[in-house]
Amino acid sequence: MTGLADSVRAALEERRGFVLLPFAAIAGLVVAASVPQEPAVSLLAIGWVVLALALAAARSVAAVRTTVILAAAWFGFSLLPLHGALLGTQMLVRPAYGTYQARVDEILSETLSEKRVIVSAITPVGEARALPIRRARLVVRAGPDLSPGDVIEGPFRFAPVPGPIYPGGFDTQFHAYFDGIGSYGSTTRSPAIVRAGSEATPEHVIDAVRRGISARIDASLGQPAAGIARAIINGDQSAVTDGARETMATAGIAHVLSVSGLHLTIVAGGVFAVLRLLLSGWEGLATRVPVKRVAAAAGIAAAVLYFAISGGNVAAFRSTLMILLVFGAVLVGRRALTMRNVAIAGIVVIATDPASVFRPSFQLSFAAVVALVGAYESLRSERLRDASLAAHAWAYGKGIVVSSLVAGAATLLFSVYHFQQTSPLGVLGNLLSLPLVGFVMMPAALLAVLAMPFGLEGPALAAMGWSIERMLDVARLVSGWSAHLSASPLLTPLALVIGVGALAWFAFLRSWWRLLGPLLAAPLVVLLAVDRPPDVLVADTTQAMAVRGPTGLELADGKAQSFALDVWRETYAEPIATAAAVSCDSVACIGESSAGFSYAIVADPAGFAEECGRDLVVTRIRAPGWCTAGVVIDADDLASHGVHWLRWNAATETFEMRPAVGSLERPWRIRP
Repeated sequence: MTGLADSVRAALEERRGFVLLPFAAIAGLVVAASVPQEPAVSLLAIGWVVLALALAAARSVAAVRTTVILAAAWFGFSLLPLHGALLGTQMLVRPAYGTYQARVDEILSETLSEKRVIVSAITPVGEARALPIRRARLVVRAGPDLSPGDVIEGPFRFAPVPGPIYPGGFDTQFHAYFDGIGSYGSTTRSPAIVRAGSEATPEHVIDAVRRGISARIDASLGQPAAGIARAIINGDQSAVTDGARETMATAGIAHVLSVSGLHLTIVAGGVFAVLRLLLSGWEGLATRVPVKRVAAAAGIAAAVLYFAISGGNVAAFRSTLMILLVFGAVLVGRRALTMRNVAIAGIVVIATDPASVFRPSFQLSFAAVVALVGAYESLRSERLRDASLAAHAWAYGKGIVVSSLVAGAATLLFSVYHFQQTSPLGVLGNLLSLPLVGFVMMPAALLAVLAMPFGLEGPALAAMGWSIERMLDVARLVSGWSAHLSASPLLTPLALVIGVGALAWFAFLRSWWRLLGPLLAAPLVVLLAVDRPPDVLVADTTQAMAVRGPTGLELADGKAQSFALDVWRETYAEPIATAAAVSCDSVACIGESSAGFSYAIVADPAGFAEECGRDLVVTRIRAPGWCTAGVVIDADDLASHGVHWLRWNAATETFEMRPAVGSLERPWRIRP
């Protein structure tokens, strides 16, 4: 076995430093998102000038490599301000009510009772207040059928985009800003279509096709099969039942619901394989036409069309790009599955949508692809063309097991961080269900879509529905076995940094030394990135407040059912069902936590004089300046910094406090 230094030297000689460029760009993005103020344009320009001078002055290969890596990191650091200037929007600060006209840009989801849409060109009607935002996300209840391009008018209610529901959680304001969405809203009555959009526009055509497919699926299949079929074909998960989603997640096969590499590979690869087989069997044509290249071109077309009707999420975009690179390599006679192609796809996704780097979908899909391609590099062997059917079946089963193990290990850290969820028997779930997906479900879906223009999709959809029901049977069986094996560890953001670093190490090296990074990541996460649960959680937009009690987190204020509480229960794996022991009068509620601190919830200014001596004071009004004993969280704090997380240190008798929103000096933050 070669030494580590020899492995690094070999990787450099093979010019694998290129695969580190997307990781360097990710590092730059993370730093850019973490700094308290927006980087000045002059600072970015100075950085590029310095890098250009350093590259010009480089006198060795090592210096050039180092400068290029630093340039990639600075490229990532520059992307957020650049995309903000091109695509960002001013965020709505104050709610707005009134009659408005708006253009429908996109229909995100649709049920019988409501639609979720993105609108732009928001114009006030009558005395309504003009809004500075570019786009908004609306919940349209009832009303006429809408299509992209339609101009609608009606009474709308616009509200500021909410912040994270807990520190380190999904940052809605950040992602909305880079999507150009400055407000969330709803209709108070059904809107009217003022002007219908042109039916010839691409978005209108695609929407009509997606609607038609959904209607055919709903007419042929019942729930939960119909919702899953729509998710697989159209990328619309709004009709997937909660029970089916939870069962599939526990069994480790929830990835089947999201259009990604699995689906696109089966569809595009299936078209490639079938067309190549048919053309090769046509004597005379195979000798005059480059069959493999023609089949590759058809695979590219199939991937692009599937991407168009699937809604175009980040995972699907990355997977489509990878397929284009793979089949593009076939067209030019190059090796297809390489880490360089993964790096190119990563760079393109990062450059076109840098905010996606902070979304779970990018992190999970990028980690899985890096790990799978790396495993292919290390474990690939020559295929036996004349092998027996049993040998092919064994190879297929072994491939599922290895792929599930590799992808599961690569995405485990990111799944735990974002979803506090593990699938201990995920390998078994994938082993039992993926043959159904690969051999029945996806081929039936492809045949159904191709047959829909002729009204002959019934048998194919029936086969797809049967495979979905059997997949759910498998998922229920595996999830039942997993019932007592689940775990919900809490991790800090440092865990993601460690995970990305391990992936970069794994991608860069080709020898078995590449495993050192992932192996070191596990103890580093345990030692440095395991988080502790809070003793207090205070919501910003509702009255919800949870405090540590004898049975865990208990409800000290607010209603027992709210969105914030639901997320807290899932995130921290605590029921928050028991009411805390508090004593209330007309001005305040007071209580003692089992963690050892006292707290007060002040509702009237008269309560400050008596309660400000407690360890924690929470109030939904403005606290007086002289109320400084212990920790005071008032209306201004909640409006500025959102949800507050606190943990009591009994030794020092102080709180560690984490607000969900840090600095307000970024364009996506909302100043109260």
